[in-house]
Amino acid sequence: MHVFDAAAPARAGHYAPQTRSLAEIERTAAAGGVGRLVLVQPSVYGTDHRVMLRALRAEPGRHRGVAVLSADVTDAELDKLHAAGVRGFRINRVSPVGERGDPTPLLHALAPRLRERGWHAQWYVHADELPALPALQHAAGLPFVLDHLAGMGLAVADEGPGWSALQALASGGAWIKLSGWYRLHAALPYDALHGRIARVAALFGARCVWGSDWPHTGQPAQPPLPYAATWAPVAAALPADVAAAVRQAQPAQLYR
Repeated sequence: MHVFDAAAPARAGHYAPQTRSLAEIERTAAAGGVGRLVLVQPSVYGTDHRVMLRALRAEPGRHRGVAVLSADVTDAELDKLHAAGVRGFRINRVSPVGERGDPTPLLHALAPRLRERGWHAQWYVHADELPALPALQHAAGLPFVLDHLAGMGLAVADEGPGWSALQALASGGAWIKLSGWYRLHAALPYDALHGRIARVAALFGARCVWGSDWPHTGQPAQPPLPYAATWAPVAAALPADVAAAVRQAQPAQLYR
């Protein structure tokens, strides 16, 4: 999920973030039985992590974070982020204010230092970019985490290079996030995605985690999406014991 402060500087050309605080999401998540969160740095804030760091430091050790980094980030900055709870960095190839150029130099520049800290690389990409990722994962020596079902939405064919790439990524140790249903050409209650969720979970096994993607950036503000609606497709698509592990034991392993 994400936290926002309307007073914080934001990149132009995308949505204008409104304040959505850690306290608000903690109340919302607690009502759904969730007590620990992963705060992902929004692309609109670039490498300015002040909003996320304030939230992580509010209750030291309770939550985790995923950062956005530049190739020239200092070791001191990485150590500061790690101490606050950050355990990965994000490459967003979908947002208009994300990483639009070739991400390979950035990944190669950061990989040695991220390996030392036990971090992962999180990718938000369109499905047609997946075939390039297995070789990058192998070269970087980092576990990859694929955002929002790796983009394998209803517009993606049931067979094709994306599925082969997912198999290769999973075999190489990648993880996947079961999240972002509204970004996958699906509508509430997302029943049409159940088969894809089950297929992806079968590929990745114990390396699946769930994400609420709160507060659902880029989606209509009204009516608000019920928090439970982001979990319901996982519970419907997977056996109860598998779904329970996706929600608790597996994220505890990934985010250490």
